[in-house]
Amino acid sequence: QVQLVESGGGLVQAGGSLRLSCAASGSGFSINFMAWYRQAPGKQRELVAICTSGGGTNYADSVKGRFTISRDNAKNTVYLQMNSLKPEDTAVYYCHANIAYGSVNYAYWGQGTQVTVSS
Repeated sequence: QVQLVESGGGLVQAGGSLRLSCAASGSGFSINFMAWYRQAPGKQRELVAICTSGGGTNYADSVKGRFTISRDNAKNTVYLQMNSLKPEDTAVYYCHANIAYGSVNYAYWGQGTQVTVSS
């Protein structure tokens, strides 16, 4: 059983920075890709950034140039460096991992971490 443990959320002023971390615990699996999603009050969950096992990345247009996703494959950990934060970035941020046990893929979610950006 895989668990995704997130950390790094908090309260920051507009223009500030935060770094989120998500570590996948367990054994016997390989990670296909990891991603960050976010959900603001009254809105649908949206993809923020994704990082493939080969290191490829993609970002939502709203965060391009401000957020950077990276992975430490040895630690099964994904990071989201968030710079130049805006009040509209306020949301609960969720880590997502697509994990393979042999030939079967499973989707896992973290518990979510709150990011609040004050104006």
